[in-house]
Amino acid sequence: MNIAIPVIIVVAIGFVAAAVLVFASRVFAVEVDETAVAISDVLPGANCGGCGYAGCNDYAGALAADHSLPCNKCAVGGAAVTEKIALILGVAAGDEEKEVAVVMCNGVNSVVRKLMDYTDYKSCKASKSFFGGMNACAFGCIGLGDCVNACQFDAIHVRDGVAWVDRSKCTSCGACAKACPNNLIRISPEKNLVFVRCSNKEKGAVAMKACRNACIGCKKCQNACKFDAVHVENNLSYIDPELCRNCGMCEKACPTGAIVNMRLVAKYAENSAQSVASVTSEQKSAGTEANA
Repeated sequence: MNIAIPVIIVVAIGFVAAAVLVFASRVFAVEVDETAVAISDVLPGANCGGCGYAGCNDYAGALAADHSLPCNKCAVGGAAVTEKIALILGVAAGDEEKEVAVVMCNGVNSVVRKLMDYTDYKSCKASKSFFGGMNACAFGCIGLGDCVNACQFDAIHVRDGVAWVDRSKCTSCGACAKACPNNLIRISPEKNLVFVRCSNKEKGAVAMKACRNACIGCKKCQNACKFDAVHVENNLSYIDPELCRNCGMCEKACPTGAIVNMRLVAKYAENSAQSVASVTSEQKSAGTEANA
């Protein structure tokens, strides 16, 4: 009898605890959206934010809640993931143009005027905050690699003092653009191959004192373009990606090397460690022949 009472008490406590747990599980249950789970399972899990959402689970939840949202926003997963999501949702996959990051600076070590040799803490944001950077051009790439550290896909590296994007690896997630304190990195359609790789809005003479590859606002590129795609505003040339035909006429007309034609960069520097700036220097001496 003395043994039975403790056993009965323990069993009773177990039944009460079980009842409480069952009640709590029903009252505080969190409903799981099976569609969101299925979408999350096919997403790559990079959580890069390139789709415009906080992460893969957030994007999956948004798609599950609203089937009208585009299911082709995952640049990392590409077309394969888009097709899987469309199949889960029962919608058309749709097409989205591939985009890549572009660094709007061509001021490498050989052309930019240095103010100091800096070997301390490697942070673009910190150096800009403390002393504005090591170069005379306050608009250009600081070159300490904040963008490199932000990229999860090994798609951007600093070469000869300037960040350079590997277009074959870039997923257009925008992490590098967010990390750049000078807002030099732009997400652009992959089809666009000609860019003004300069962000200096100072007058030509001042800009050239800081960097020999600077845009001087001479409008030769604007006059050379037959498609009204190039315009100079605030001393800086801009190429409209919607109007540009990649003909390269503006690059040929540019006297400083501010405009870069990616076709020539690929031709001169493919499978090599050459920097974009050294390629641009070769373009200025032999660009006409290469484009013929």
